[in-house]
Amino acid sequence: MALLRRVLHRYRKLLAATDGVNTLYSSFYRCQCRYATTVTDEQQGYNSRNENEKGKWFTLPPFTATVDGAALGRELAGVKMDVKENSSNNITALKWIQRCCPELPKSLVQKLFRLRQVRRESSNVEEQRPKRVSAKESMNIGDRIFLPITVQKFPSEKVVEYPTSEEERKFVHGLEVYKDPEIIVVNKPPGMPVQGGIGIKRSLDELAAKYLRHEYSEAPRLVHRLDRDSSGLLVMGRTQISASALHSIFREKTFDTQNEDLKNKKRILQKKYWALVIGCPRRSGGIISVPLGKVVLDNGKSERITIMSDVRAPSAQYALTEYRIIGSSGKGYTWLELSPLTGRKHQLRVHCAEALGTPIVGDYKYGWQAHRKLKHLTCSTSALNQGMQNPRQKTDPFSLRLGNGSISDKQPHLHLHCKEMVLPNIFLALQQGQAVSDADLVDVESIKLVAPLPFHMQKSWDCLSS
Repeated sequence: MALLRRVLHRYRKLLAATDGVNTLYSSFYRCQCRYATTVTDEQQGYNSRNENEKGKWFTLPPFTATVDGAALGRELAGVKMDVKENSSNNITALKWIQRCCPELPKSLVQKLFRLRQVRRESSNVEEQRPKRVSAKESMNIGDRIFLPITVQKFPSEKVVEYPTSEEERKFVHGLEVYKDPEIIVVNKPPGMPVQGGIGIKRSLDELAAKYLRHEYSEAPRLVHRLDRDSSGLLVMGRTQISASALHSIFREKTFDTQNEDLKNKKRILQKKYWALVIGCPRRSGGIISVPLGKVVLDNGKSERITIMSDVRAPSAQYALTEYRIIGSSGKGYTWLELSPLTGRKHQLRVHCAEALGTPIVGDYKYGWQAHRKLKHLTCSTSALNQGMQNPRQKTDPFSLRLGNGSISDKQPHLHLHCKEMVLPNIFLALQQGQAVSDADLVDVESIKLVAPLPFHMQKSWDCLSS
């Protein structure tokens, strides 16, 4: 009856015509046939109304089984789990949209979910009509996601564009240490912030998005951090999956250290820093195991990290650092190799300054008193001449003062450099993906990366060796 009333309303003007009755009957018959056809063709996934509205939706490709980067990272880090079972079930509707449409701003996608404008067509034959889906609902093989067609006209996230510079391009490309289809590694120069923020004009992630995409449409993603004034190896994921895997590896490294056997367990991720410190530790090597915590100073205007005497304090964080002396001099300086077994903020700087009593050269935040007493060191002529020949000193498009900062200068730069790193070959792990056993994943080959010292640290090395 409801269908008949709609037809009568739609065609009431035709009743005045001589053939109005025939027209009305014909229209009603067509509607009946149309409804019957819809019922009999349900296996095709759309009724007639959906066919008419098909142009209102932007359809994503059917969901297929893919490796969950986070699950793969945890597996490589030694956390026992079945990558095969979790590769597809852990992918939510939000993650699938971000993977298919990386150009869409995340804020827009989240807004579409809040407004309930995202639909999913289930691969289940019994539930073929698209229904609303929430962001955290898991995807099943064959599911399709429908977005409003207007997303095709929505501009991508606004990125501050700077004029391209051939000098900048050559400088950034010169930072590359390693590249494969899944990751890219750079030797971060000192003084360059890793991530943008208030008061930061240029950052390494922004420069990577501009100059290190190469043939990829996606920009490299950060998976860990380095302090602004430190230097050395910085790893970025070239795809969303590899970035998720790497982020899990770096995170699990900190979580698992509290319970692992430091002597017997294989470390899937190894990082070695070189640091020049003021003074000399009492022992030639060992493991620093003291908790760190944040304290607020100047009525909340500043903060610093310090050793926590009370391990039960809410802000106390477990922190481990392995160290050994690699060189010493009679001039009051010592070269240390530092291996952070956890990833706490300013961990190496605080452990050197407060646990060993030997602050890092150029660390005025945690070694201010030691620098006040530090005597100016004059380098030999041969060391100075060797530094003048360093080609990295000639190119400095970002005004980082790369030619200054050694111990021969009045105000040395921070002497902390991530020199070596060993991490799993994510490219091979993703290739093996769902077709390997747990043992194969654990035994996936590693990549060893090495970054040369920055100019100011190399110059200090030459000064102390002369």
